[in-house]
Amino acid sequence: MFKRPESVLVLVYARTGEVLMLHRRTPPDFWQSVTGSLEWDETPAAAARRELREETGLAAEPVDRRHHVRFPILPAWRARYAPDVAENLEHHFTLELPVPRPVLLNPAEHTEYRWLPRDEAAAQATSWTNAEAIRAWVPEGEFHA
Repeated sequence: MFKRPESVLVLVYARTGEVLMLHRRTPPDFWQSVTGSLEWDETPAAAARRELREETGLAAEPVDRRHHVRFPILPAWRARYAPDVAENLEHHFTLELPVPRPVLLNPAEHTEYRWLPRDEAAAQATSWTNAEAIRAWVPEGEFHA
């Protein structure tokens, strides 16, 4: 069965100004926030919770930003979708934590993680939609109490 051409992007960031970035196993040198496709019977909010838990071990309720981006499916993932599908619809969510914390990666998907300052995280993001979302939804600067 082909994948649904709809996904979630969950930006996990800390009040101290760092953004969680995950290094994908494949393709090489691909850094991203929490992301994943919706199952055929799943809502974006349910997918955001599931992907967050599967990719980081965090059980939380991400905030739905009610923002969507449509983009062409990259050649590396094209075969996963029906032949007539060329674009994906991405739903944006955020999760703010008090401070950066260790996460539990899914080794089948990711090899490492980093907490990076907002602008470094945006620069590290391989996907332009991920970089734009970081700049749009993660507050600038340090928030040390």
